[in-house]
Amino acid sequence: MSAATTGTGDQSRFALTLIDILDRVHYRRVSPDHVFDPVYRLRYEAYRREESVPINTDEIVRDEFDHLPNAQCFGVYIDDKLVSSLRFHHITPQMRHAPSHSVFTDILDPMLDQGQSFIDPGRFTADFEASLAFPALPFLTLRIVVMASIHYEASFCLSSVRPEHVAFYRRVFNSRQLAGARYYHGLSFPMVLYAAEVDAIQERVFTRYPFFMSTREEREAMFEHGAAPASQIVPSARLAYERAVARARNLRIAAE
Repeated sequence: MSAATTGTGDQSRFALTLIDILDRVHYRRVSPDHVFDPVYRLRYEAYRREESVPINTDEIVRDEFDHLPNAQCFGVYIDDKLVSSLRFHHITPQMRHAPSHSVFTDILDPMLDQGQSFIDPGRFTADFEASLAFPALPFLTLRIVVMASIHYEASFCLSSVRPEHVAFYRRVFNSRQLAGARYYHGLSFPMVLYAAEVDAIQERVFTRYPFFMSTREEREAMFEHGAAPASQIVPSARLAYERAVARARNLRIAAE
């Protein structure tokens, strides 16, 4: 039975349909040692479509941030086809090296000095045909950073994004602006810095977008250092959603 036929309350059909699409998805963790991993070629193709990076004979995009110990990169597959990719860094007071920190140092350092921590996503790229076939692809891809934010107990999930993409992050994650436009590591377009409180994501976003839910087992398979880089991780959104529905039902029964 599809999630779209079992949803109740204020869950939208759109959100529950994405749980059904996730049944066709798997994630793959990328090793930075594999120079010609398909994810790096996907980055290149996406940036070249907009002429955001120069031509190179290897037809890949990598940078110094791919090799940092606090970096993780993933490919997203639908029906075993690579459709998108995303990288993130876990920024802590002890480990501050990350793309957003290198651009917005003056904004993030005072927050880090107060003990806060961040998930810093970037290099979000998508296959052109897949982006047309699956308009909700950004949601399926950003699910990775929602899981990472919870797994690492981050204070905020950052969004260093183009100004024209701000409305999405404000609407979905209730992100607030931390800094205005600056230029970002060889890209030809400006980026602005927004941040979403992770506690608010769990309280508000899961209710509206249950496909962002996950089990602890999935998060550990994704992010624990012992996880094999080439392993395929199957999303647990359906199971996590069904568990949440069951908990809510039991609480209602207990209150009666």
